[in-house]
Amino acid sequence: MAERTSYTPGTFSWTDLATTDQDGAKQFYTELFGWVADDQPVGDGMTYSMMNVGGAPAAAISTQPEAQRDAGVPPAWNSYVTVESADAAADRAANLGATVHAPPFDVMDVGRMAVIQDPQGGFFMVWEPKLHIGAGIVNAHGALSWNELATPDLDASAAFYREMFDWKVEPMEGMEMPYMVITTAAGTSNGGMRPAAETEPTYWLVYLGTDDIDATMTKATELGGNALLGPMDIGVGKIGVVQDPQGAVFGVYAGDFDA
Repeated sequence: MAERTSYTPGTFSWTDLATTDQDGAKQFYTELFGWVADDQPVGDGMTYSMMNVGGAPAAAISTQPEAQRDAGVPPAWNSYVTVESADAAADRAANLGATVHAPPFDVMDVGRMAVIQDPQGGFFMVWEPKLHIGAGIVNAHGALSWNELATPDLDASAAFYREMFDWKVEPMEGMEMPYMVITTAAGTSNGGMRPAAETEPTYWLVYLGTDDIDATMTKATELGGNALLGPMDIGVGKIGVVQDPQGAVFGVYAGDFDA
């Protein structure tokens, strides 16, 4: 278990779920991971449900924006990267060929963010923290533990994110399929990249930690989810991929955690 009070720029620091059934999703994940919901009003009768582990925010669940639902966008987990300036990050992304779908905007007094789609099609958020630094706990049961990009062009994605966040993106040796490991400028492990399968979209897959992957995946199916992959042994631990009852896909990981 690792508590966090700050994040260096370029680090994945937060994740939230945009879903078509907020109450249903809260029930699913609460039963799956033991999360405790703290509903925060965000105007117009809407709430942003902070999901806590041991009293610390681990993730959040909110209602998917109407425009996304109308466009047929499926529910999805979002990946946030801490930056010093959301405005500067959005400008850099645009200069590198990305699309800024939501220009920088203030989220009340908790932070400033932008929604960006990389040149290969993957969405991510940049987060300039104010009152909310991101997850107060990571690398634990029910907490953010890894972020993994599935991309149709591994080399192009690696080049973009190296320039975008000053990441070091290097091949992992001994893998059957190509896999790139991300290291921040501060020298910490920060996720990975792999080639997307033929029918797979470009996206960042969020992994949540678990103490027992077999039990977690079994319970996910009992709660109405679908086990899409695994459990699969990857040497340092086991991974699996699950689709929740509303359709959002997430990963689970059990094994050695970074501090």
